[in-house]
Amino acid sequence: MREGDALERLAGVKVIAFDKTGTLTYGTPEVVKAASVSEEFSKEDVYRLAASAEQLSEHPLGKAIAAGFRKAGKDSAAPAEAFWMIPGRGVCAQVEGKAVLAGNPELLREQGVPMTVPAEAEEAFRQGCTVIYVAVDGALAGYLALSDTLRQESAATIEALSQLGVQPVLLTGDHENAAAAIAAKLKIRQVRANCLPEDKLTTIGEYQEQGQPVCMIGDGVNDAPALKKADVGIAMGGVGSDIAVDAADIALVDDEVKELPHLIALSKRMMTTIKLNMTFSMALNFAAIVLAIVGTLNPV
Repeated sequence: MREGDALERLAGVKVIAFDKTGTLTYGTPEVVKAASVSEEFSKEDVYRLAASAEQLSEHPLGKAIAAGFRKAGKDSAAPAEAFWMIPGRGVCAQVEGKAVLAGNPELLREQGVPMTVPAEAEEAFRQGCTVIYVAVDGALAGYLALSDTLRQESAATIEALSQLGVQPVLLTGDHENAAAAIAAKLKIRQVRANCLPEDKLTTIGEYQEQGQPVCMIGDGVNDAPALKKADVGIAMGGVGSDIAVDAADIALVDDEVKELPHLIALSKRMMTTIKLNMTFSMALNFAAIVLAIVGTLNPV
């Protein structure tokens, strides 16, 4: 608990917004497919260039690509120069003298890369995978499909929160299909996909304008502004970035989202206890004053 009134604010929360990667999922996605759409590069080249560009990334997807490349026993990744991370989009870097982009379709389109989504990548989307597209020197070279795993306790956590009268909402930068697949498994009805950091801020602001206090739970650098804006920010203390932990009011030191229902129930019980104590104290004082006025009780 970073602030003493965090529990007091948490007791009044009506909406709880979740980031997906690293919060509802383990945040350790694995590369399940690498493919090339260019005659110039093989699928191994696409994987290597993407891993080289992503090796400096702080995003869970970028870390997964770099770690998967090392785990597969591939050749060592090449050094990345002029590295640039674009929140909600992907990364840019110079690798072996080539300009490499790795990210979502919006990144490639914004950088002027002609973009047509391959049918195989579209199928991966429908299966709930996250697809990272790789462009080299301004041309699409291929893509990587990554799949994440739900935390075992996520479904029970969402159900318990709903029973406490708190509405769960999924805010994620992932594609709509990947977000929908996770939401369906967890029975989350409200989903906002393709969210940039500013989109998460806007969504939280909309709920607050409607008079619904919001709790935001996240772990990444992209979540820090939303954690700060929400009425209560909760960060994953272990896997979360330092910036996210600093921005949050509460940190889950063991990264167990199953603690959330207990935390909210505890906050509600605490506020009930405080109100009962205040009511009892005021009633006792009022009764004592009346008894003192009529002479039944000595004022001292």
